[in-house]
Amino acid sequence: MSGMAPTPEALLREAQAAGVDRHDALRLASHVLERPRAWLIAHGDEPVDPPAASRLRALFARRADGVPVAYLTGWRAFHGLELAVTPDVLDPRPDTETLVDWALELLDRDHALGREPQVADLGTGSGAIALAVAKACPRARVVATDASAPALAVARANAERLRLDVEFAAGPWWEPLATRHFDLVLANPPYLGADDPHLPALRHEPRSALVPAGGDALADLRTLAAGAPAHLRPGGWLLLEHGWDQADAVAALLQAAGLESIAHRRDLAGHLRCTGGRHPAG
Repeated sequence: MSGMAPTPEALLREAQAAGVDRHDALRLASHVLERPRAWLIAHGDEPVDPPAASRLRALFARRADGVPVAYLTGWRAFHGLELAVTPDVLDPRPDTETLVDWALELLDRDHALGREPQVADLGTGSGAIALAVAKACPRARVVATDASAPALAVARANAERLRLDVEFAAGPWWEPLATRHFDLVLANPPYLGADDPHLPALRHEPRSALVPAGGDALADLRTLAAGAPAHLRPGGWLLLEHGWDQADAVAALLQAAGLESIAHRRDLAGHLRCTGGRHPAG
């Protein structure tokens, strides 16, 4: 009947008909209705008041247009943390947790990295990588950099809210670190080419976090590899996230920079997503 309040299940069906994934629709409904997803499923026939239904339909429309769920809710879960995110930063991907896991593995097993290892996260965005490392390895001294002032503001706010001790510095890549040296450096830089077919689907995310200036997919990865010897302590590691088909190219960049023990890690889909190398120990 017209005039009846819609139910959660009816709204979810509307979302799916508009092309919104049911999992995403449930996340949005949980956010707007302030109910856990399990409740929404169990009480799918409960009426939803019209103002809430209207807000939810507006979010469904934006999601159908490709806006990430994290931008619509303002939050993203990452490596056990709840991070605030805005369109000023890249929406953190689950695959990037692979980079964090690798870093924590090295910090746990490699005693040569020291009791208070110096760790840097270059191009931190929301602070996801730096904050996850700081949370899981409190003994690490973590600094995070970004060339974007709005991104650093998001990262700083996340650190303050989560009460994690991370230092922040403004500037591109190695530049704000001057003559400092680190036991472990991490980065998830832009690595899509200007003609990458995935870009239209990512149009709501900051292009500068996706595509290097000039459009060369390897440009920032090249800068990071080339600068590593001047900023890594003997035995220190550089770990980089990159595109699914760039592992060989990144390994070659690290080798050209004089790094050794080149290794890779696979993402959730089984692609070689991260490549790292170690500065010679002596």
